[in-house]
Amino acid sequence: MEIINQKSLRKDNTLLSVTHLTQLLHYVTGFGGFIVPLIIWLSSRKTVEGMNEHGKAIINLQLSLLLYIILSIPAILLLGLGILGLIGVGILGFVLPIVNAVKAANGESPSYFLTIPFV
Repeated sequence: MEIINQKSLRKDNTLLSVTHLTQLLHYVTGFGGFIVPLIIWLSSRKTVEGMNEHGKAIINLQLSLLLYIILSIPAILLLGLGILGLIGVGILGFVLPIVNAVKAANGESPSYFLTIPFV
């Protein structure tokens, strides 16, 4: 007879919200907005309910924003359109984590639009 060790996932909406809000470390310290959510996601994705879904959404958003920044820099030479892209990335990178932190606190799924599903 085989014994299966099944751990139950704990529901921790506060940790999900904090994980979304750690993306804002870019605006405070200049770095860490990608590394800190990645560490939280990798360390608790098997123990917290919904962390895998939220963590993937966060990493996809951060990678998409990085790609948009890389594409916007050469676009500055094209009549300054890259500056509008950089402003848009800055606004999206600030607003979407806050909105999804509130959604995570309420137990809803994240909804990051304009993201490319890398993970």
